Amino acid sequence: MSATRPSGDRGADRVAGGDAARTAEGIGEWDAEISAVSEFAECYSHDYLRHDAHLRHMDLLARAGRLEELAARGTTDVHARRRLDRFLYEQDRDGDLRHRARHGDRYALYMLVRLLRERGDQSAARQAVVDIDATDTYASELAEQP
Repeated sequence: MSATRPSGDRGADRVAGGDAARTAEGIGEWDAEISAVSEFAECYSHDYLRHDAHLRHMDLLARAGRLEELAARGTTDVHARRRLDRFLYEQDRDGDLRHRARHGDRYALYMLVRLLRERGDQSAARQAVVDIDATDTYASELAEQP
């Protein structure tokens, strides 16, 4: 299915909104870009353009440093939660990942283990799993990988 639609179609408006968002990003106007994308973003929409806009919206919130908003959305939105965890991983914020993992965020645990392993501290990765959730077999497998 093509992203280009005939004139007058709602899809054409969404593509135009995407252009406005990219222009705003190019000049660093995060609020404008976030606003442009959020107008038609919809989590788990059957319309792939709306769902894609939702994922972009979560990415923009992280890139704009709006982590509190992302965390608040993450209580009910898996995409927000995962994007926040990835952001913390990318920023090397193991303390924040550990805190989120201790409060039940499994993806934060996986990102923490991955971060510790990439630092070359496999024993810390193993210990994090033991301390946070020793019953999580996937986290244990991640910690044991060479």
